Amino acid sequence: MQRGIDKPFLFITSILVVAGMFIFISASIGLLARAENLNVSGQIINQLLSLGIGLALALLVFRFPVTFWHTYSFYILLAGLAATLLVLIPGFGPEHGGARRWIEIGSVSLQPAEFLKFAFILYFAAWCTGVRKRIHTFTYGPLALLLLLVPVGFVLWLQPDYGSITIIGATGMCMLIFAGARWKHIISLSLIGGVCALLVVLFVPYIQDRVDTFLHPGKDPLASGYQIKQSLIAIGSGQITGRGFGQSTQKFNFLPEPMGDSVFAVFAEEWGFVGGIVLIGLFIAFLNFGYRIALRAETAFSRLVVLGFVTAIVTQSFINMGSMLGVFPLTGDPLVFVSKGGTSLVFTLIEIGIILAISKHTKEPGTAKT
Repeated sequence: MQRGIDKPFLFITSILVVAGMFIFISASIGLLARAENLNVSGQIINQLLSLGIGLALALLVFRFPVTFWHTYSFYILLAGLAATLLVLIPGFGPEHGGARRWIEIGSVSLQPAEFLKFAFILYFAAWCTGVRKRIHTFTYGPLALLLLLVPVGFVLWLQPDYGSITIIGATGMCMLIFAGARWKHIISLSLIGGVCALLVVLFVPYIQDRVDTFLHPGKDPLASGYQIKQSLIAIGSGQITGRGFGQSTQKFNFLPEPMGDSVFAVFAEEWGFVGGIVLIGLFIAFLNFGYRIALRAETAFSRLVVLGFVTAIVTQSFINMGSMLGVFPLTGDPLVFVSKGGTSLVFTLIEIGIILAISKHTKEPGTAKT
């Protein structure tokens, strides 16, 4: 049954987009005191350009039938894997902070891992839909997810981009639960994931350092613990109501990446505990209204696509905010809708366009087709 688009979901998303741009503009002012002498107006224009491109593409995909994404999901996944591998080509994928996660084409920088997240969700939704009568078996459920995560995880491991691996794995698990997998298989898969994570911590020095910093943030406050220390100072300085818009002091030569993964610390300093709770509440509302669309979607594929997109967006956002609060180890993943990162913003808005297109064709709860 065709309805209008889901207005509460659109409303919450619009607030996040607008608020995110204002938070970004405030954080970008911190560049004025940086030795790199980066162009503040240039950064803002780039973010606005990414927003414009994302909105244009969202309007475009809004017109696509959901069957298009189902039919071509496998080819989209192949394209996502190929694009992500391009970052490993010397001279094509520049190195930054010991990682190769970007493709540079002239003055344009792209992060193909965002494309890969998008492609993974589409393909795994198509897989779960195709085998929905056998998803309760270990072979077609958890084992299939593990086998799919091998090539996806491998190309991200080479960058390395462990944050994206975590987000994709968590999203795949949620989709599998929603598709009808048995809980005993989910628990088994969780144990396998836990063992893999432990092995990574034990044998990957980079991850060992991140975990050690997480467990002992004050151990080396001028080096490995510097970012979390400055982040907590910024958040604590905000107290209850914050210093006010644009009044953060930590973004000036203190916080690393004030427009990137540290942007939540800038926001919390300026808007305080109240502002932080409001922002977290907006993401919870986004999750609630997104899941409501998923539950009412007409087909199993549509339900899983919406669930996957919403889960990935909120999971990444909570990991980012949690890492700035010292609840999770630092991952470097951006705060969705807010942090600098044109590719992330563009693909997020494309996902929003698809979700809104699906929301036009919904049924009353409990009547969705399988």
